Parts: sequence; C-alpha cells; structure tokens
Amino acid sequence: MTAKQTVFLYLITLALFFLIDMVWLGLVARGFYRRHLGALLSPRVNWAAAALFYLLFIVGLIVFAVRPALAQGAPLRALLLGALFGLICYATYDLTNLATLKDWPLVVTVVDLAWGAVLGGSVSFLSAFLGRFLLRL
Repeated sequence: MTAKQTVFLYLITLALFFLIDMVWLGLVARGFYRRHLGALLSPRVNWAAAALFYLLFIVGLIVFAVRPALAQGAPLRALLLGALFGLICYATYDLTNLATLKDWPLVVTVVDLAWGAVLGGSVSFLSAFLGRFLLRL
C-alpha cells in the first residue's frame, strides 16, 4: 500500500468514525451519559483532547484492523480485529475509571465497552470494504 493510499484510507476511516460516533454521542447516548455521569461531565468539551483521541484511535484501527484485513482480502477480519481493538481501548478508559474513581457507574462501563466494540468493528469493516473498493486493493 502506498503512502497516498494509506492517507486516503485514514481519511475514510476518520470520516466514518466521526460520523458514527457523533450520532451515538449526540443523539443516542446523550441522555444516558448525563443521567449517569451528571456532575462529572464538564460543561464544555475539551476539543483538543477529543481530536487527539480520534486521530490516535484511527491510527490504531488502521494498523491493527483495517490494513491486516486488506492485506488478506478479508473485510470481515477487519470487523473482528476492529471490535477487539475498540473493546480494549474503551476498556482501558472505563475499567481504569471503575477502579479509581469514586461512584463511577458500572452501567457506564458496560455500555462503553459494548460501544467501543461496535464502533471499532463497524468502522474497521466499512473502511476495509470501502478501501478495497475505492483503492482497488
């Protein structure tokens, strides 16, 4: 895969991730987090930290899920690897919070772990599928 193809694949993955996660955070789960985390939530989003997470997470999806699946010609492999990567990343955050923060809700951890797996898997699959089609890999 060329550098140009890798950048294109990164941009596809980033766009898919942002779109799907914004639907989740903005529409589906907004009330859930307010209800369970209430006073812990900042009144303003730290967009620099959020952007850095997105940029790094996409690198992980590309390296550990999308490119290996494309190399094998198996977009379904991207689904499984991406789901595992998403689960591990979201578990790092949520299980650390559960272990160290007073009154961190278990239900938030469970929902976030599921979401991390769904998000990582679906974005990786769609990226591998579109990458294979658009880049003719």
